[in-house]
Amino acid sequence: MAELNISGLDKTFAATPVLRGINFTVSPGELVAILGASGSGKTTLLRLIAGFLRPDAGTIRLDGHLLAGNGQSLPPERRGIGYVAQEGALFPHLSVAENIVFGLPRAARKAKAGVAELLELVGLPAHYAARAPQQLSGGEQQRVALARALAPKPRLLLLDEPFSALDAGLRAETRAAVASALRAANATAMLVTHDQPEALAMGSRVGVMQRGVLAQFSAPAELYRRPATPELAAFVGEAVFLPGEVLGNAAHTALGVLPLAAPVAAGPTRVMLRPEQIRLCAAPVPDAAQARVAGITYYGSDAIVALQLAGGGAEISARIFGHAAPERGGMVWATVEGPVMAYPPG
Repeated sequence: MAELNISGLDKTFAATPVLRGINFTVSPGELVAILGASGSGKTTLLRLIAGFLRPDAGTIRLDGHLLAGNGQSLPPERRGIGYVAQEGALFPHLSVAENIVFGLPRAARKAKAGVAELLELVGLPAHYAARAPQQLSGGEQQRVALARALAPKPRLLLLDEPFSALDAGLRAETRAAVASALRAANATAMLVTHDQPEALAMGSRVGVMQRGVLAQFSAPAELYRRPATPELAAFVGEAVFLPGEVLGNAAHTALGVLPLAAPVAAGPTRVMLRPEQIRLCAAPVPDAAQARVAGITYYGSDAIVALQLAGGGAEISARIFGHAAPERGGMVWATVEGPVMAYPPG
């Protein structure tokens, strides 16, 4: 286990700032997820930590030891950092066991030391050691890549969108296996991804990169329930926005008087809530807003219901259980459960 500390990190390519003033710490044994769209700077951040790039300003430290900054940059092979790429990057001419021990000293490679234990750690049977990588599924290959990265006992493990090439079912299975292996190894790790559910599910904390800036760095529930800006709210999950008026600790909106998750100044506001906070009733209930069902997108276990508030009001979306989806064109009554966020009107 090791602590990673990033301070004031900047990087520019061809006069275009890619990273600006990045600051965060990963605690020993923690798995942190860095989330961002393409071009947000998350991959550049990973490559700087790995040692593939040099920062223009700021420092990178691992357990207090300077890896980069102040005019210095330790080579990748001397950083004690493991790296798992998107495609796994296994050597097709080597067996699974030979791939796993590839980065170890010669004697350990010859003895294939610890291969069975590492395969067990990543949830694969010991007899897979003799197989060729092309005999494995995509998810199994990613687990072998993780075993290879863990074999030298790195102080820090970096995962570069390791599940992006897998289909949805295999991605969930492999993600769970990798998370379990990292916990069992008590590894300090950082996952870079563009997949919001993946980041929220795996990271004990999640940092969101936007245009080269770390826009928010917090626990998954905090990020989802109390995003710092409307832009973050729209990026991390689905968001419903309504105009409102803040009076005291509540916002007055077309969906009623809603408690606030965080205090803001009184006056006009832009209210944000999540679609799953909206509850639909087939009959009138106190303090509910009437709405017409404008459309339904059915996903099986759940459904998104498009609603037109009565009297020409706003169009909003509610997420409900699939079996409870109302009929298109029908009337329903909507209430809101839980606190909401309020931002300056925009």
